[in-house]
Amino acid sequence: MSDATYSALRDASGEPMKKNLVRRAVVLTFRKSLEISVKNLQVRFLRSLITIGSLVLATAFLSFVLVNLNVAAGLMALGGEDAAVMLTRAGFDIDEQARTVSMSPKERWIIILSLLVCAVGIVNAQLMAVTERFREIGIMKCLGALDSMILRLFMLEATMQGLTGATLGAVFGFLFSMAVNSLRFGTQVWTTLPWSAAGLSLLIAVGVGAVLSLVGVLYPAYVAARMRPVMALKAEH
Repeated sequence: MSDATYSALRDASGEPMKKNLVRRAVVLTFRKSLEISVKNLQVRFLRSLITIGSLVLATAFLSFVLVNLNVAAGLMALGGEDAAVMLTRAGFDIDEQARTVSMSPKERWIIILSLLVCAVGIVNAQLMAVTERFREIGIMKCLGALDSMILRLFMLEATMQGLTGATLGAVFGFLFSMAVNSLRFGTQVWTTLPWSAAGLSLLIAVGVGAVLSLVGVLYPAYVAARMRPVMALKAEH
């Protein structure tokens, strides 16, 4: 806005509004954005569970595969050729000369497909959430909310959902992997496991889940941010 436009705006008492006051009126602090995002998730708890559930499943499988590799690497480092034979019979892809364990092509494709399915589910759930909130978004924009504010709210919600679902999935995948390998190879897997590598695997799984949640919400958030207030208020649900 130009200075002439600001001088034309008047407050309730009829006095011209100051330029800095208008700017302050449209600012939404990060703390307030976080509060609004938390309340939105609480109101739409069941809808949030769909996104979180899909993230838990995808991240748990990724964590399970990565921790399996860590367990196999620990057994290889301790057991030598006997461990290599045992791991090969268990279905691991073993390079005996390099004494390394790698992920099979089949596992890679399954992980990629599971993450793609998860991403599609997140986009679908977020688009449905945007449709349900047409009127709410229109009211917020009529009250002065900027496109960046709407985008920030959706991104904050996606971040909280992503971190929650990815963390739960990583933990579940780790526990399930350790339980399965304990049954196959005995309790020694707990002592031979390279914990630093396992921790890195969990961080990778959480990071992938969080990024997946953010990527899945980008398009729905853009649609919500670019929505015209009049069209949002006129929308029927």
